[in-house]
Amino acid sequence: MSSPPRVDFPTSDIDDVDMDAPPQASPQRLFFPGSDPATPLAKRVASFTPLATPRNRRGDIHSSLTSTTPRRVARRAYHDDLLSDNLNSDGTHLSIPPSSMPNLTAPTVPTDEPDEIRAIWGTTVNLAETMKLFREFMRGFKPKYRAQYDREQNLRTIAFDSPEDAEVVFYETQLRTMRQTGQTNLNMDMVNLLAYPPCKKLFGQLQKYPQEVIPAMDQILKDLMLEIADEDQQAGVEGMQGEQGDEEIADIMGKVYKVRPFGLKSVNMRELNPSDTDKLICIKGLVIRATPVIPDMKVAFFRCLTCSHTVQVEIDRGKIEEPGRCPRDVCASVGTMSLIHNRCEFADRQVIRLQETPDAVPDGQTPHTVSLSVYDELVDLAKPGDRLSVTGIFRSVPVRVNPRQRTMKSLFKTYLDVVHIQVEDAIGGMQTRKIRKAELEAKLIDLSRRHDLYELLARSLAPSIWEMEDVKKGILLQLFGGTNKNIARGGGGGGPRYRGDINVLLVGDPGTSKSQILQYVHKIAPRGVYTSGKGSSAVGLTAGALVLSDGGVCCIDEFDKMSDATRSVLHEVMEQQTVSIAKAGIITTLNARTSILAAANPVESKYNVNLPITRNIDLPPTLISRFDLLYLVLDRVDETLDRKLAQHLVGLYLEDAPDTGGHDVLPLEELSAYIEYARTHIHPVLSSEASDELVASYVSLRAIGSNEPRGAEKRITATTRQLESMIRLSEAHARMRFAAHVELQDVQEACRLMREAIRTSAMDPRTGKIDMGLLNTGTGVGQRRLRDDMQRELLAMLDGAGGAKSRGIRWGDAMKRLGEQSSVRVDAVEFAEVVKALENEGVIAVVGERDKRMIRKVEGG
Repeated sequence: MSSPPRVDFPTSDIDDVDMDAPPQASPQRLFFPGSDPATPLAKRVASFTPLATPRNRRGDIHSSLTSTTPRRVARRAYHDDLLSDNLNSDGTHLSIPPSSMPNLTAPTVPTDEPDEIRAIWGTTVNLAETMKLFREFMRGFKPKYRAQYDREQNLRTIAFDSPEDAEVVFYETQLRTMRQTGQTNLNMDMVNLLAYPPCKKLFGQLQKYPQEVIPAMDQILKDLMLEIADEDQQAGVEGMQGEQGDEEIADIMGKVYKVRPFGLKSVNMRELNPSDTDKLICIKGLVIRATPVIPDMKVAFFRCLTCSHTVQVEIDRGKIEEPGRCPRDVCASVGTMSLIHNRCEFADRQVIRLQETPDAVPDGQTPHTVSLSVYDELVDLAKPGDRLSVTGIFRSVPVRVNPRQRTMKSLFKTYLDVVHIQVEDAIGGMQTRKIRKAELEAKLIDLSRRHDLYELLARSLAPSIWEMEDVKKGILLQLFGGTNKNIARGGGGGGPRYRGDINVLLVGDPGTSKSQILQYVHKIAPRGVYTSGKGSSAVGLTAGALVLSDGGVCCIDEFDKMSDATRSVLHEVMEQQTVSIAKAGIITTLNARTSILAAANPVESKYNVNLPITRNIDLPPTLISRFDLLYLVLDRVDETLDRKLAQHLVGLYLEDAPDTGGHDVLPLEELSAYIEYARTHIHPVLSSEASDELVASYVSLRAIGSNEPRGAEKRITATTRQLESMIRLSEAHARMRFAAHVELQDVQEACRLMREAIRTSAMDPRTGKIDMGLLNTGTGVGQRRLRDDMQRELLAMLDGAGGAKSRGIRWGDAMKRLGEQSSVRVDAVEFAEVVKALENEGVIAVVGERDKRMIRKVEGG
C-alpha cells in the first residue's frame, strides 16, 4: 500500500492522530508493512473465534508504541477534526476555549520530503523502515553471513557439515521450533544483525533506542509467526492441516511474543555513566542477592466512590496516572476515584543485586554492585552465587526526599531493566556452544582413559608447590567428592541423608604453603569461596560463605584463629550440611552442601612433635573428628630436601614456570572443566567386591588397637566416621576415573590415604602408637593411664605426709617428687589436670595462690 503504518500512542491525545498519513487521507488503521487488510491471511484471522489478543506490556520496555496485529480494530471512532496539523498542545481536542495569547509556535515549513522519512520524536528511528529491515533480516539471514563476518574479525568460525547448512534461513527454522515447543521468547544474537549487510543501521538503532525498536521487533515477530504458520498450513505441513492449523494460528493470536537481544560486548559496571541512560548495555557479574517475586502493576482499576463508575488505566512509560476526577459528565466528582486492587492486572518482577566478579575488582577497592529488575519469564532464572551475563536497558529514576512529599533529590538512582540473561556456567543453546561442548566432552573422556590419570591430576593441582604428593591427592579427591545418598528404608519417612562431601584440615608450621593450596582450590572449584577465620563472623559464615559455596568448596584460612561463636556454626554444617537460624523472628534452615578445606597453625606457631595433636591445635575434639582427612604439614630440617626445595622456589622466580620433572601438566581451565564434568555427570555406586574390601580394611584398622597386653585398656584406632570417610574417598576416586562402579583399586587407594593421614595425625608421641581417642575425646589411652598413675602417687604422697591432719604439700614440691619417682617427664599441664580432677571429686583441696599453693587431703576423702 502507499501509506506507511501509523504510530499508536496509548494514553495521550496524539493517540488518535495519524502522524504519518497526509492531511487529505481518510482515517485508516494499517497493520504491518507490506500487508493489506484485504489479504487472505487477514480475512481468515478476522474470521476466527473472537479471542482477545493480549497487549504486549513488557516490564523491561517503557515504550509509547503499542504492537498491532492483523485483527486489531480501532478502539474508538476517529473524527475528521482529529486529522488537523495542530499538535502543539495536549488540550487541542478538549472542549475548552482557546487561549487569548498569540501562537508562539512557528508554522510548519512546506517540504518536498516524503512522509516515510519521518522519525519518532527524539530519535532517528523511522518505524516503517525499522520494521521493514527487521522483516528482511528474519526472512533473509543465513549462517553463511555469520561465518563470513567471523572470518573478517579473525574469530573462530563454525564448520558446516554440508554447503546446504550454510544456506538455511536461520530464523524461519527458529520460529517453527518456537511454534512446535510453545515458546514465546526469541533469543536474538545482535552480532547477527551486524553480520547481515542491510541491517548494520538497525544494530546501532537497537543499541541506542531499544525502547522504540524492540516493540517494533516484537510486532514483526508475531506477524511472522502468523505468516509462517499460514504458509505451513497452505503447504499441508504435518500438524498444520485443516482445523488443526486453524487452532495453531488461533493459539499464536492469543500469545505475546518477545524478542530478547543479546551478544553485545560487555562493559565494566564501574564505567556506566549518564550517557548510557536508556541505551542497551551488557554487563557481567556475580549474583549476591535476589528478592522474592514482586507483583508489578500493569493495568490499574479505579472505581468512583460516588457513582461506582469504573475505569482502567494502563501503564505509560513505567508510570500509572491516577484519574483526578470521575470521567462521567453526570458525576465529575473530584478525588473520588479509588484503586481496586483485586481487579488490577499484575506481572512478575524481581530485583537482583549483581556484584563485580573478584577478578574485575581494581586493587584496593571494594566490589561494585548494580541493581537489576527482571520481569516475567526471567524471574527466578538466576540464584545467588551464579555468574551472569546480562543485557538490559540502563535506567535512572528520581528518588523522593520523603515518601510523603513530592520533592525529588537531585541525585538519581540507577538500575538495569533486564532484557536477556545468560548464566555463564551453563552451556547455552547456540550451535557454536554445542560444538564446543561436544569437543570438550570428547577430550575429557579421552583424558579419563590415561593410565597415569591420578598422578597427572595430582601434579596439575598447584604445580608451583613442591612435593606434598599425598596432601595434593587428598585435596584432589575432595574436589571430586563422593555421592550424596538418601537411604529409603531407614530412619522413617524419606530416610537419612548421607553426605558425599569430603572435609580436609591442613595443620602445620608457618611457610609450608597451606594458604597457597587454598588459593588454588578456590580458583579450581566450581563454586569456590575463600574466607579467613580471623575476619569472618558467625553471620558472615552462615548467611554468606557457607551458603554461597553450596555445591562447591569453602576454603577457610587461619582456622585456629576463629572465635568460638563462629566455629560452633561449623559443627552442624560439616555433618548435617545445613545451617539452622533462629533469631530476630526468622526460623529457617539453609542448605550448605559444601566441602570444607581448612588450614590452621599450631598453638605455639611451631608444631611440637612431643605433644599430641589436640595440645598443638586450639580446636575442640568434636570439630577435629568431623574432618575426613587431617594432614600435618611440618617443616623438617634435611639438607638434601632443603636444597631441592630452594632450587624449585628460585626456579619459579627465574623462569616463571614450575619444574614438573619432565612430566606434562594440565592447564587450570582444563582441570576445572574435568572436575565440573565429573561432578555433574558421574555418580558411581559400590560394587560387591569393593564393599567386601571396605569391610576388611575397616576391621584391620580396628584390629591395630586390640593387640594390647591382657588387662590393658583397648586403644580405638578407627571409628565408623573413618569407615564413611573411606567410602567417600573411594567414590571420589572412581568418579575421577569416570567409572560407574567403585572397584577394588579405588578402595585400596582410599584406605592408603586414610592410613597415612591417621598415622601422622592420630599418633600418640609418648607411645608411638595410633590412638583415635586423641582426636575424638582429646585424651589417648596412654595419657589416661599416666593420669591414673599420677593420681595414685599423689594421694600416697599426701597420706605419707600426715593425711588430712597435716598442712599438706607445696605444689612445686609435689611436682618435683613425682618427677623424681617417674621415668618420664611430668608435664605441668598434666599435673594441673590431675589435681583439678581430684579436687572436683572432693578428695583434696588447694589453698593459696600461684607459688604458695598448698595441696591438702580433705577429711573423709
